[in-house]
Amino acid sequence: MQKIIGEKSDTPAAANNILRMLHLLMRHAVDLGWRGDDPTQGVRKIRHKTAGFKTWEEHHIEAFTDHHKPGTRAHLALSLLLYTGQRRSDAVRMGRQHIRNGVLSIVQQKTGQDVHVPLHPELKAAIDSLPLDNLTFLVTAQGKPFSPAGFTNWFRDVAREAGLPDGLSPHGLRKATCRRLAEAGCTPHEIMAISGHRSLAEVTRYTVEAGRKGLAQRAVDRLDRIETRTVTVKPSKSV
Repeated sequence: MQKIIGEKSDTPAAANNILRMLHLLMRHAVDLGWRGDDPTQGVRKIRHKTAGFKTWEEHHIEAFTDHHKPGTRAHLALSLLLYTGQRRSDAVRMGRQHIRNGVLSIVQQKTGQDVHVPLHPELKAAIDSLPLDNLTFLVTAQGKPFSPAGFTNWFRDVAREAGLPDGLSPHGLRKATCRRLAEAGCTPHEIMAISGHRSLAEVTRYTVEAGRKGLAQRAVDRLDRIETRTVTVKPSKSV
C-alpha cells in the first residue's frame, strides 16, 4: 500500500483519493471475511498545500462582463454571486421569494446561517428584468433550476467563452466579494454579515491583505512627497 501511494506522490490529491478508495475496499473485504486485516491502516496521506479556490481579480470580472452583457444568463449569474457573496448552493436557490423591501434574505444551505443582503443597484436591475414566473433567478437552457454541480460546470464554460483562464470558479467570486469589501474598508464583522462566515479567521485574512495594500500605497505616496520636497544641492565648481 505504501508503494502504491508513494508512486503517486507527485499528485497528492490523486494519491490520497486512491488511499481512501482502497481503505473502503479493504474494510469491506474484512467485513465479508475475505481478509483478516486492513493493509491500509497506518498508511499516511501525502501532505500537500493548496491555496484553495482562486479569487477573481478586477480584470477577470471586467473581461467577463465585457463579453457577457447585461441581460444574459451569464451576466446574471456573475451578479448574483458577486453582489451577494454567497456559495453556489445558495445562488442557484435564490428567487423572488427571498427578496423583501430591497433585501435578499436566505438561510445558507451549508451552515444554516441567516444572511440578509441589501440589493446592489446592478443586481436589482438584473433581477427586475427577469420573468416573474420563474421559481429561481438562474435556470438552465431548458428553464429548470440548476443543480450546484451543473451550475459550476456551466459557469466555467461561460468563463472560458469570455477568454478567462481555467481555475476560476463560482466560489472564487465569493472570495472576490470579501476582497472588495475589505478593500472598501469594511471591518471583518461587516464582511461576515454579508458572507455568513462564522469564523473571523477567513475574513480577517482579506482585511489584513487589503490593509497592507493601503499601507504600502500610503508609504510610497509619502516617499514621493519627501523626494519632491528634497532640494538637491550641487557642489560649487571651485570645490
